Amino acid sequence: MVSRNGVEERYSAHIVVVACGALSSALLLLRSANDKHPNGLANRSDQVGRNYMRHNQSILMALMRLPNETVFQKTLAVADYYFKSKDWDYPLGLIQMCAASHGAQIRGEVLPEWLEWLPKMPFAEMARHSMDFWLSSEDLPRPENRIYYDGAKVVLDVTEGNMEAHNRLRKKLEQILSRAGTHPMLIDRSLYLGKDIPIGGTAHQAGTARFGLDPITSVLDLNCKAHDLDNLYVTDASFFPSIGAVNPTLTIIANALRVADKVQQRLS
Repeated sequence: MVSRNGVEERYSAHIVVVACGALSSALLLLRSANDKHPNGLANRSDQVGRNYMRHNQSILMALMRLPNETVFQKTLAVADYYFKSKDWDYPLGLIQMCAASHGAQIRGEVLPEWLEWLPKMPFAEMARHSMDFWLSSEDLPRPENRIYYDGAKVVLDVTEGNMEAHNRLRKKLEQILSRAGTHPMLIDRSLYLGKDIPIGGTAHQAGTARFGLDPITSVLDLNCKAHDLDNLYVTDASFFPSIGAVNPTLTIIANALRVADKVQQRLS
């Protein structure tokens, strides 16, 4: 049922595929409650909206002794610590280059507020000597991290977790730069101006309708069909049981193509 130009319209199909994104797909299922599905579609297990994940991410800028003249520097990544490191038996995440900083960006976003009164600070020169990094670590699935309705209000309840891995990854980057041929310019022993990315800035959202074998602990089966319904599939990042530490887009695309083949087989 939809409302278009003030007129309610009803659509039907033999097979329905939901792909609104991890948050909106869960909300669509939750608000599609009816007498047969009082908790929302596919939500007999009370798992819809739960196990929300987003990457733990931060941007780091290091000031180097020598200038960095690279224009397109987002071409290098360090995956040595993706699964573990010599001093930590658990995944740390991925270090990759980030787009080069600009002087105005440094002045407006990175430096402490008390430096704003220094209009002649050489921000452009700082940018010329900067190296910029994007760090991603895995966010672990927790049933308590969820999106749900409180009446008509949407609530996203998220508790930050697994930051030990992310902090260790940051330390690894500092160690790498300290051993590099061009040593970081150190102020108070180090100048790493970090900017954590808040929940409003993340695009890597997953979970909320994960797939699995057990209908009690999952929403979808391994073909991303709802356990509770024979004609409902979900093909966005909602199906993720875990998120890893890389951009999920290619996994979403590959899985959607896989599910499309299953749907095609049913239709034929």
